[in-house]
Amino acid sequence: MSDLTKLSLTDALDGLASKQFSSREITDAFLAAIDRANPHLNAYVAVTHEKARAMADASDARRAQGRAGRLDGAPLGIKDLFCTEGVRSAACSAILGEFTPTYESTVTANLWAEGAVMLGKLNMDEFAMGSSNETSCFGNVINPWRSAGGNAQLTPGGSSGGSAAATSADLCLAATATDTGGSIRQPAAFTGTVGIKPTYGRCSRWGIVAFASSLDQAGPIGKTVTDAALMLSVMAGHDPKDSTSLPVQTPDFVAAVGRSVKGLKIGVPKEYRVDGMPAEIDALWEKGIAQLKDAGCEIVPISLPHTKYALPTYYIIAPAEASSNLARYDGMRYGARKVGKDLTETYEATRASGFGKEVQRRILIGTYVLSAGYYDAYYLRAQKVRARIAEDFTKAFTQCDAILTPTAPSSAFALGEKAGDPVQMYLNDIFTVTTNLAGLPGISVPAGLDANGLPLGLQVIGRALDEETVFAVAGALEKAAGFSAKAQAWW
Repeated sequence: MSDLTKLSLTDALDGLASKQFSSREITDAFLAAIDRANPHLNAYVAVTHEKARAMADASDARRAQGRAGRLDGAPLGIKDLFCTEGVRSAACSAILGEFTPTYESTVTANLWAEGAVMLGKLNMDEFAMGSSNETSCFGNVINPWRSAGGNAQLTPGGSSGGSAAATSADLCLAATATDTGGSIRQPAAFTGTVGIKPTYGRCSRWGIVAFASSLDQAGPIGKTVTDAALMLSVMAGHDPKDSTSLPVQTPDFVAAVGRSVKGLKIGVPKEYRVDGMPAEIDALWEKGIAQLKDAGCEIVPISLPHTKYALPTYYIIAPAEASSNLARYDGMRYGARKVGKDLTETYEATRASGFGKEVQRRILIGTYVLSAGYYDAYYLRAQKVRARIAEDFTKAFTQCDAILTPTAPSSAFALGEKAGDPVQMYLNDIFTVTTNLAGLPGISVPAGLDANGLPLGLQVIGRALDEETVFAVAGALEKAAGFSAKAQAWW
């Protein structure tokens, strides 16, 4: 088969199980595709050819013995935020240099335990701080999609831009990603892929480089809703090494995808109809509402009154936690070091050269809002507003079973277009940050194309630990939308 890389994860696993091809064959096909495309897309920052082939051979041996796991032989990409034993894990930051962990993150260990194959480490915004994948020390990721009749390089979204671009361009069957304010869902929307941020605590954060500890959550990006469900079912699970990991059973997410949505109440929040929202986004939202109505859902108008405070709240809390988490990178214990004439100068030189401009900006904001004179005015107040935002969702879910919104306020924009204006860049998270602040699950499903032929996504938000309903609604939307467009290979 020549089109092995174009398969979905579930189709590839079916093919492996029926011995249509081996793990070694599909792994070699992906490695060849990466070698061709990556110089143009820059989705991978490390390609682990030999490790991937060794893992594929081991998988083929297990299948021959009848011991295959749920993902056995499936080649995946891993975001550079996940620590991988023996493979550089730099969070795409110069300050971590050639840091090579001697341990494996819990999420990736779960994947390897079920037989998955690692193709390499995926590019991302430095320390997951960014909405366009332009802050990586390894350079920008290029979206495989292009505007109709245009050659401008577009952003794949951020921070999981490498994960989204690689999945969209058929450079892996699926990928791990993380979401602190929209970093799984917005890139998924920009690349025509499916991305879910699960409930906070559903996946272990152990071995994932921290950005904002009360907001960060791992999740998958896949080609279909079923693929995302399968990935999450393996990635999730209680982990005693992570105190925020929830001691709950992982349901059968794949079974939930095909579940009937008849009778479900779908909330439509009036506050998400923001000023200046493109007509195409509004039309897509209305179309999604109509599709769910046709599937037997009841549409319920709801209110999330504190939505307008979500972005400012997020951009106080996230930088504050980042300032605290990133204090450990001082050039003393691991990573890069710039030697100065004394300890203070060594710290200063290391951090000035090791952190990029966006990371420095967020550290400074975070340090400011945590400082003695401003803690009550900013950080404490932001935490109180965060509690109000969570209360809004709790009240809304007394009226509905899931909430439907747009994923992002636009389709993919050109690289460099918003890089000079942080506020414009931060507005990309306007529809996604609320779920992080409230710790709720949210999924982005590709639902249509804009006038330039670029993908647009719709977001489904659910109750805490109710990913099953989220997957059921997402599956219904996917079926109704019938989205099958692919980026035309120009690389």
